[in-house]
Amino acid sequence: MLTVLGFAMIATFLVLIMMKKMSPIAALVLIPALFCVVVGQGARLGDYVIEGVGTLAPTAAMLMFAIVYFGVMIDVGLFDPIVRGILRFCKADPVRIVVGTAVLAAIVSLDGDGSTTFMITVSAMYPLYKRLGMSLVVMTGVAATANGVMNTLPWGGPTARAATALKLDASDVFVPMIPALGAGLLFVFVLAYVLGRRERKRIGYLTLDDVLVSGADPVLVTTGGGGGGTVDLTKRPAGGSGDAPGAGPEDARGPGEAPGGDEGFQGLDPNRATLRPRLYWFNAGLTVALLAAMILELMPIPVLFLLGAALALTVNYPRPAEQKARIAAHADNVLNVSGMVFAAAVFTGVLTGTGMVKHMADWLVGAIPEGMGPHMGLVTGVLSIPLTYFMSNDGFYFGVVPVLAEAGAAHGVSPVEIARASLVGQALHMSSPLVPAVYVLVGMAKVEFGDHTRFTVKWAALTSLVVLGAGILFGII
Repeated sequence: MLTVLGFAMIATFLVLIMMKKMSPIAALVLIPALFCVVVGQGARLGDYVIEGVGTLAPTAAMLMFAIVYFGVMIDVGLFDPIVRGILRFCKADPVRIVVGTAVLAAIVSLDGDGSTTFMITVSAMYPLYKRLGMSLVVMTGVAATANGVMNTLPWGGPTARAATALKLDASDVFVPMIPALGAGLLFVFVLAYVLGRRERKRIGYLTLDDVLVSGADPVLVTTGGGGGGTVDLTKRPAGGSGDAPGAGPEDARGPGEAPGGDEGFQGLDPNRATLRPRLYWFNAGLTVALLAAMILELMPIPVLFLLGAALALTVNYPRPAEQKARIAAHADNVLNVSGMVFAAAVFTGVLTGTGMVKHMADWLVGAIPEGMGPHMGLVTGVLSIPLTYFMSNDGFYFGVVPVLAEAGAAHGVSPVEIARASLVGQALHMSSPLVPAVYVLVGMAKVEFGDHTRFTVKWAALTSLVVLGAGILFGII
């Protein structure tokens, strides 16, 4: 019964948010609360929620101060050279822009933290997508999938969890998987190219005047697809050149864009009052030191971001009034993301506390036919795709993978092969509603979570299958 109710709870949640019948926060709280009552454990709902909140509180604190820190870095102009470089490379060609999004997300993912990756990627690319009327779910989907593949780095989390759960060396798990993961990343770049071609066909091939880089009001000249003529981007609807004349505010939003989008978005103003060019190298050094400390695990990540945010505010904006203004400027993102994380704590708390996760995992493992025993590597890879989406990495790697490894050992399949196969689903995992970083991505991009899910799941799952196929082809799995 718990197995059926667990799958029903997850399916109900996904259907409601994808159909936009409920907001993610409301769905994350009310649906598990209802199912907790249905399974007859309503009296313990409070205990499950408090336990879930306690588990996710450090993550919420990390995201809260990370948003403030990187928000300040954006304010002071740390990423302006990156944005200018990307703009020069991308020009106004949708293909280059989408491919650039994938490349940037993959590079920034080297720090091993998804929220950092999404903050930097969205900050750099959002102005360009917004000005050209490109689909924002393309940006979030490509960024999340690229980050998912890179999330398998040994310091990213999943590899370390798999190695720890099966008592293996992380390098023995990760290094042989590099060719398969490389194939997955290459597929993401190809996917970005295809999606970019689709965007180019929708809005036309565009030529961007250099004034965009200098910050003046840009003018785009369409040379195909969207019809001829010159378009003033500061007055152009966000829906692209294919929008119907006289479209209202709802119709003017780009595909996947959340209500309340800012049609007149001007990007990173090169003359904004918050810039601190004299402190550029201090801010760059502080950011590099912060990321290095994260990778070396010198302190817990929430503590590092708390100290970094306090130091960045103090040095760049010595006056308390300025500090208060900068915090207020980013309060919306902080509240949305931290609120979503605590709401997710209700979902995970009920899912774990009632035993639904365990029963679901046991049912899936028990459903494996006896004849598939010698192919447990393939089975693990296939199961990792849905399970890492519906479960936390901790639940999957410490709860399910050891059981799969034990079943594989009985048929001569080595634990290290099971560990490698368990990494396959990470491309999809990064878009899971149980991953706090995805709320940073959709929140900063002003995209509805349901739209992001509907667009991304199929491409991310396909990427995971490419990694699995490459692993089998190369004899890794």
